[in-house]
Amino acid sequence: MKVIVCGAGQVGWQIARQLSREEHDVTVVDRDPELVRRATDTLDVQGVTGFASYPDVLDRAGARDADMVIAATHSDEVNMVTCQVAYSVFNVTRTVARLRADSYLAPDYADLYRKEHLPIEVVISPEREVAEAALRRLSAPAAFDIATFLDGRAQLLGIQLDDDCPVLNTPLRQLTDLFSTLRAIVVGVRREGVLFAPDPEDQLFAGDQVYVFTHVDDVNRTLEIFGKEVKPQERIVIVGGGNVGLRVARALETGPRRMRLRVIERDRVRAEKAADELERTIVLHGDGMDAEILDEAGISRADAILAVTDDDKTNLLAAVRARAAGCPMSICLINDPSLATLMEPLQIDAYINPRATTVSSILRHVRYGRLRSVYAIGDGEAELIEAEVRSTTGIAGHAIRDIDFPEGALVGGILRDGEVIRPTGETRIEVGDVVAIFAMTKDVPEVIQLIHVGVTYG
Repeated sequence: MKVIVCGAGQVGWQIARQLSREEHDVTVVDRDPELVRRATDTLDVQGVTGFASYPDVLDRAGARDADMVIAATHSDEVNMVTCQVAYSVFNVTRTVARLRADSYLAPDYADLYRKEHLPIEVVISPEREVAEAALRRLSAPAAFDIATFLDGRAQLLGIQLDDDCPVLNTPLRQLTDLFSTLRAIVVGVRREGVLFAPDPEDQLFAGDQVYVFTHVDDVNRTLEIFGKEVKPQERIVIVGGGNVGLRVARALETGPRRMRLRVIERDRVRAEKAADELERTIVLHGDGMDAEILDEAGISRADAILAVTDDDKTNLLAAVRARAAGCPMSICLINDPSLATLMEPLQIDAYINPRATTVSSILRHVRYGRLRSVYAIGDGEAELIEAEVRSTTGIAGHAIRDIDFPEGALVGGILRDGEVIRPTGETRIEVGDVVAIFAMTKDVPEVIQLIHVGVTYG
């Protein structure tokens, strides 16, 4: 498949990297020659320098025979016009645009993106994706990462193992025997910064970060087994009243549990807007790094702080001050993935990477066939792939132990007739099953080949 990726920033580069690894014909377009040079030097892609919305630039990028255009520049308007030009001039019907402004995302204006108006097949909102990721983190605060699969019946939990974890030094095979009724499988382990798919004889050690695929009804039990206290969140302080913070506060206000919310926003106009739009949330105008403002927000009595400003340092320092004041849980929005190494020494419990959430969302819409979901893990280190098994799928009718999965891939769960099955080597994959597979990035193409799911848009 031939794909044009417009925008060579963090998101565009990651998408181009993933698609090029899967041996697709990728061209990257950006007005910054240095970003284009970085992409062509480090990836197996072609590059074109220029404004993506210009017809002649898209023409040079090969739009006349392109299968898809992904517009992920920093400008909403450029992304929208790029999709329009790709469709109207070059007849590219498969278009994806990243849009940030709330006004473009309002349901009242959804008709704007119909083919006869502004033809965009899929609209991706980073702010919306980040807000949903934040809500997932708050739903399982003891996990540093969380994603939902199998029609909401299973979750992938990222859990940091501390010195008091009761299952340290226990082989995973023995762990399965000890908790035979637990519908959970450790599919990935990050040790000393390196992520891998574990073997049954592998043990877990303090400092490991494990990814556990579990039935939703077993989430709390899973967290407890790995040494995490399960405590409901009732008092939340949100630092940042912009699009992300406002979305999270709105969702928590209208959620099933009554929560006490405080929002801190430095910009007066944003603070006033948040105060107008929120009904039961107290909005404070001030700096989230200011100890007095945090104290006024009741940080010492809060169950969690969610720092989601557009400045990484503000988020980090606000979280550190909150922990020093006695707040037991801190979650940060971090745009620079290199800062992720500071999470543990700063005792920050979880972070949200906008690039990872946006990339996951775009990949989910790019891939076709019966591939239902894709979730990028860490900084593009691995993926959790959810796919439906068809009669033509190579793994149909075979026991898992007889399927030639690559070493970096593990089946985490199977949805069959509405029930989640914890897979074993003897489990037979049947037509109609939905399988969730953890795969290291280098093994993703082989896994996709096994389940006969190509990469295109559908």
